[in-house]
Amino acid sequence: MGEIHHADHGWVTPAVSYFVACLGAFVALRSARWALVSQGRTRAVWLLFASTSLGAGIWSMHFIAMLGFSVTGAEITYQPGLTVLSLLVAVAVVGIGLFTVGYWRSSPVLSLLVGGLTTGLGVAAMHYLGMAAMVLPGRLGYDHVTVWLSVGIAVFAATAALWAALNIRGTLAVLAAAPVMGVAVCAMHYTGMAALSVRLDASQPTQDGVMALQFIFPLGVGLGCYVFFGSLAFAVSPSKPSTQPLLVGPAAPLPPRAARVPEQRQRRRQPLDGATARR
Repeated sequence: MGEIHHADHGWVTPAVSYFVACLGAFVALRSARWALVSQGRTRAVWLLFASTSLGAGIWSMHFIAMLGFSVTGAEITYQPGLTVLSLLVAVAVVGIGLFTVGYWRSSPVLSLLVGGLTTGLGVAAMHYLGMAAMVLPGRLGYDHVTVWLSVGIAVFAATAALWAALNIRGTLAVLAAAPVMGVAVCAMHYTGMAALSVRLDASQPTQDGVMALQFIFPLGVGLGCYVFFGSLAFAVSPSKPSTQPLLVGPAAPLPPRAARVPEQRQRRRQPLDGATARR
């Protein structure tokens, strides 16, 4: 059995990966809020931006953390095809979840459960596709109970993220929710990593892989910059209709449901009031 190390560079890779996960969550929550108060193409654009930000943030968190992963006596490389596929899966399934809650508003609870389950399973699929992309002289094994625990954490984290997108209104609340979501994403990752075991086998082929610093590091840094500048854009852009920055200004509010009922009653009473006045 190969000896596994999850933080080969100390606290640096876990801290940076957590920071990226929090940024992705922050941008996604703010984008989803604007999507819910938008119509037509604008809503789709906001949801697409939220999907790419959260998907890229989760993927970057995973592979930045993997830069600190090592197995004693084994050189680890990655298959580019499966690595890119895991990124596409992350963005696609997060998009399915966000578009579900963004457009299927007739049954909010059902849409939340369907979107959370779909997104959580997709995040877990991204994680294990990324693990399958590893090339090393050995065989990977998994503890099934811990794997299912990581999948459960992924579903819970995804459902909580979608719930936050639907319900959290203020910017300070978003700033508080993003680190919690970052903890959930990291918990899923390290729970999945705890399920891993490696049995070294020198007969295994290792020619198909590319070194992480040659491939994953530039891609992860690029996506991390995308998420960072997305959050920076939110911080300095004005909040409609005020001129306060989005970082300190109010979040785009959902229309208050309670206010709609009096309006409808008032409209119904107007003809009666008019008839009474004529009498």
